[in-house]
Amino acid sequence: MSWTLEVRGLRGASWIHGGSGVMDMLLERGARLSAHGRRAFVVTDANVARLWGRHILEKLGVCSGGERMRAVAAGELSKSVAEVEECWDWLTQVGARRDDVLVGLGGGVVGDLAGFVAATYLRGMELWQVPTSLLAQVDSSVGGKNGVNLAAGKNLAGTFYQPDVVLADPLLLDTLPNLEFRNGLGEVVKYGLLEGDDLFFLLESRAEAIRGREPAVMAEIVEWCVGYKARVVEADEMDRGERATLNLGHTTGHALERALGFGVMGHGFAVALGLLVALAASEEVLGTDPSLRRRTRALLEALGLLVSLPLPPLDGLLSAMSKDKKATGKGLGFVGIQALGRPVRDLDLTTPVLERALRVIGS
Repeated sequence: MSWTLEVRGLRGASWIHGGSGVMDMLLERGARLSAHGRRAFVVTDANVARLWGRHILEKLGVCSGGERMRAVAAGELSKSVAEVEECWDWLTQVGARRDDVLVGLGGGVVGDLAGFVAATYLRGMELWQVPTSLLAQVDSSVGGKNGVNLAAGKNLAGTFYQPDVVLADPLLLDTLPNLEFRNGLGEVVKYGLLEGDDLFFLLESRAEAIRGREPAVMAEIVEWCVGYKARVVEADEMDRGERATLNLGHTTGHALERALGFGVMGHGFAVALGLLVALAASEEVLGTDPSLRRRTRALLEALGLLVSLPLPPLDGLLSAMSKDKKATGKGLGFVGIQALGRPVRDLDLTTPVLERALRVIGS
């Protein structure tokens, strides 16, 4: 069973295809490119290249990988300005034109990198995303936000650039290491809190099936998450209002990633901890029922995610929060949640409230 969603943006329509077998769409699309003298170039990482590189190139009708694929080192450190420059140089050397296509084959790091490169090379080339991680399939491949990290923080340089096509095939999740699969579940729980009772209850009731990667359950979950994000992005593509609610858990999550060192903790694990902090702060500021945090904590544990860790120094975390890209002169851009399906953006939190909320994840 497959599904298709359309997200309309400033550049036109972004088509998101999900379900078993959607990778086969590359056969027709690759042939169409060749018929018009156009080419596809693939950005991936070393791990994904080994598992899926040749398969994807063959579907695109490329007989020899060589110059048509660039494999970066796996991990967050490749999401850097230096790697962007290397990709620009590669595309220049192989003679990539503006009417060619850049394909991002990989998880969130590759998707962000490919998106930024596609948006900036020759002032923009066509972008296809083929997400190979759960986190990328449910979240980062959709919506057009991409960026790279700077020494001062995560995603501080970036663009809004919608992919023309996203192909989210569950087959690609089969080779995902267990740790990376669980990492993606942090964003899934975020969508459960944002969407409301139906998705949250599905996650609670099918936690064992989710950990077992049952295809039918995973297909349903990916469609739920992408559907929610697509609606929000279409209403607020440039992140001036409603789209900010998608950052639930991210103020703390990004601060943890920076304080611990980029690449030490997966983004989804950090966001999961950030959800608990957001709920604790919401209890103080919004009067959120504490039972929601208890349910969320139980769900995170059932899905194999972290619910506590030895905290870095609080002053360092607070400093990292202030440098996050969501921070403005008005505050941190902190997102809370009043009840299931009722997010609240731009919470005004005092330092003592933040410190108490952070302590709920300390061990």
